Amino acid sequence: MANISGFFGNVVSEMRKVSWPKRKELTRYTVIVLSTVVVMAIFFSIIDLGISEAVRWFLAL
Repeated sequence: MANISGFFGNVVSEMRKVSWPKRKELTRYTVIVLSTVVVMAIFFSIIDLGISEAVRWFLAL
């Protein structure tokens, strides 16, 4: 049990040393991540649609 309490004591100590981002930075990072996810989703949707159409065309021969 002493090891567990020591572990959590160390976790709290390390968390106090963390440099947390400011609100403006956090907002900017969130916008970047969300826009990247949207762009990648659109990209992979287009690729998937193209592959699906190519397979349908090939099977229709």
